[in-house]
Amino acid sequence: MDTEYLRVDINEHIALVTLDRAPVNAVNRQVNEEFAQVFDALSDLDEVRAVILTGAGKVFSAGADIRAAADRPDEAGAHRQHSRRVRGSLYAIMECSKPVIAAINGPALGAGLALVASCDILLTAETGCLGLPEVDVGMLGGARHAMRLFSHSKVRRMMLTGQRIYGPELYRLSIVEECVPNEELLETAMTLAAEIAAKSPPAIKLAKYALNSIEFTTLRDGYRFEQNLTGELAQYEDSKEAKKAFLEKREPIFTGK
Repeated sequence: MDTEYLRVDINEHIALVTLDRAPVNAVNRQVNEEFAQVFDALSDLDEVRAVILTGAGKVFSAGADIRAAADRPDEAGAHRQHSRRVRGSLYAIMECSKPVIAAINGPALGAGLALVASCDILLTAETGCLGLPEVDVGMLGGARHAMRLFSHSKVRRMMLTGQRIYGPELYRLSIVEECVPNEELLETAMTLAAEIAAKSPPAIKLAKYALNSIEFTTLRDGYRFEQNLTGELAQYEDSKEAKKAFLEKREPIFTGK
């Protein structure tokens, strides 16, 4: 993919996406556009079955590029257009048809936290942390994404004080699935991605679609939606193979059909 700040490496059905914008992987207009471009493309690539998102160096993402924000034209519509680009980049991750694993290699602050919260499964290194420092630089944002992860009181403390929550505490609070030494983070993420990639692609795709669709619905409407998708999934050859393999006590052979 022709991108400057997002490196994409695809191997064994796993796409490793690395945000690489030294020194702290701050997010500007181009980065937002590249996120939308990359994750929309990954959604359509049959060779990709799982995605890992991480940052280069010691920082996942320090959030919005403050210098770029200060230089942004103060003209009618400029803020609205910028906000729309940011939302689009996050939605591209959330709505990616493939599961996205966040490998939090260091601080993920503000917009960086929003990137993490847009992923499906979160893993962190011991030095990884989440925070909302916007109050200290005359900005707002990221709190609604943080609400998907943290409790009522914790989000408000983070938002009002700039408090950072580090890897071990993120694990204790069940915000992340695992907290591992820094040198083990990518290997841990790859192992999890490989486990997902070994499943039936149609089943995983519909499972993520269901999870996204039912998150804010009632129990009745959400369960009905899942039941309808179950009926749709049953028509795939992979689903028939899965049932046959279970009855025959063998590993299924999935073709993605």
